[in-house]
Amino acid sequence: MTDTVAESAAAPAAVRHAEEVMGTVFSFDVRGGEPVAVRAALDEAVASLHRVNEVFSTYREDSQVSRMARGELTVGECGPEVAEVLELGAEAERVSDGWFSMRYEGRLDPTGIVKGWATERAARLISRVAGVSGVSVNGGGDVQLLGVPGPERPWRVGVSDPLRPGGLAAVVSAAGADELAVATSGTVERGAHIVDPRTGRSAVTDLVAVTVVAPRLTWADCWATAAFAMGSREALAWLESLPDVEALLITAGDEVRCTGGLAARLG
Repeated sequence: MTDTVAESAAAPAAVRHAEEVMGTVFSFDVRGGEPVAVRAALDEAVASLHRVNEVFSTYREDSQVSRMARGELTVGECGPEVAEVLELGAEAERVSDGWFSMRYEGRLDPTGIVKGWATERAARLISRVAGVSGVSVNGGGDVQLLGVPGPERPWRVGVSDPLRPGGLAAVVSAAGADELAVATSGTVERGAHIVDPRTGRSAVTDLVAVTVVAPRLTWADCWATAAFAMGSREALAWLESLPDVEALLITAGDEVRCTGGLAARLG
């Protein structure tokens, strides 16, 4: 779980909103821009999240993804966003050598990529409003940051300590980055929900949490999920090999392992 922190006496006017959708809460923090235009973009971004839920939810029998999984629809008969997400998911499967998967119990299930992709897309939609200097969208603890919240004041994201409720394992700073995402996968908040694609069962590793920092939340979310399924030793080596990616791994034995460049992102 992550929380966005941004304090500045000189910060531009903020527009904030929280929306319950996709089984979680999405929190928006928009800095700058004309308030009416920002509100209109926010409404559009929120509507896009509800649309994503209608199209991709595996809990809805009438969603396009559920119907496609039953063979009632082809990809071409679905909305264009379905093909986009499936292409991104296929790329995540390739890069992770199959540790990220869009299948569950033999059925299509793109859940592992949809929330990060939808959160990033919502943030980018709002960032296009004239005069907006910064956007933070937190989708159930995974955050996409764009721009800055105020002059010489970067976005900062607190990463919860999975072994010490209420404490922080780290604070990630977006200083010097026009875009930054922070995503965490683990078992503390939601239990053993991450599947090992090679067994089809819950992933059993030495990890309790993996936090990935990258420019785009679409990928940060996928890489955190894949890394958790791998276990700390294989995951750390793999994450080190990915460009523009840093990570914090915490084991059940309270051991902290980090990629080499993470220290530059803390503060």
